[in-house]
Amino acid sequence: MCEFCIQHGEGKKWYLEMRNYSRELWAQEGRPEFMDDYGARFEERYTKRVALLDMLVNKPVVGGFIRRMAIRSQKAEHWGQMVPIEDLEQIVDLQTWIVRFPCVCRNLTTGNRDARYCFGIGVDMTDTMAKYPDAGSFEVLEREEAKKVLRSFDKQGLVHSVWTFKTPYIGAICNCDQDCLAYRLQVKTNLTQVMFRAEYVGLVDWDLCNGCRKCLMYCQFGAISYSNTMKRVTIETARCYGCGVCRAVCDKEAISLKPRADFARLPW
Repeated sequence: MCEFCIQHGEGKKWYLEMRNYSRELWAQEGRPEFMDDYGARFEERYTKRVALLDMLVNKPVVGGFIRRMAIRSQKAEHWGQMVPIEDLEQIVDLQTWIVRFPCVCRNLTTGNRDARYCFGIGVDMTDTMAKYPDAGSFEVLEREEAKKVLRSFDKQGLVHSVWTFKTPYIGAICNCDQDCLAYRLQVKTNLTQVMFRAEYVGLVDWDLCNGCRKCLMYCQFGAISYSNTMKRVTIETARCYGCGVCRAVCDKEAISLKPRADFARLPW
């Protein structure tokens, strides 16, 4: 079981604990002020952080120390964990406030100001988010409407994650691909770790797999390989993030998710 479930979920899935979305938790430790600052200074904050980490990437001693400190800071303030669609729908059912808004990552990395892949959840933060850029385009959703959108993202190959704002308060659902800052910082460049693996890993049933390789094309993490001899795919569990996208696009239902805790020494 992941460290976050132990620390913030009493041994259960921490992101299914209602208190981690509660108004009481939101009101503690300066979270409203943190959120105000986060929205106002997102571009400035991450542009500087990426530049610093990028500068240190070829300096293993100093860079390694800075990376460890950055991860420690992220764990205390703002980080994400992958969540497959069935758990994500349970999270949606816990919410009384869901708002969809343009993705600040894609705005920064691609210039697309209307890539509407992010969701605010938890306490109603309408007043706080009114201060954000593009606040006029925010869209309040009902639970079933939000689930429908998230299922469509699943089929598009976007990976779902929940994000903290001063841990363990959860205030957002993100739906990421290679344009996202978290992906670029972690998977593409390995500069730091801001996004942690799901409570699951994917497994392939070779009796059902027909070797179409559609899942391989959709995997964001390079965890799937194809055997020309066997005409089947295999998921490397040590590289799998457990997002479930490969399962979502498999027409033969040959891929399932199994608890990560059932496998010894897999990374989180």
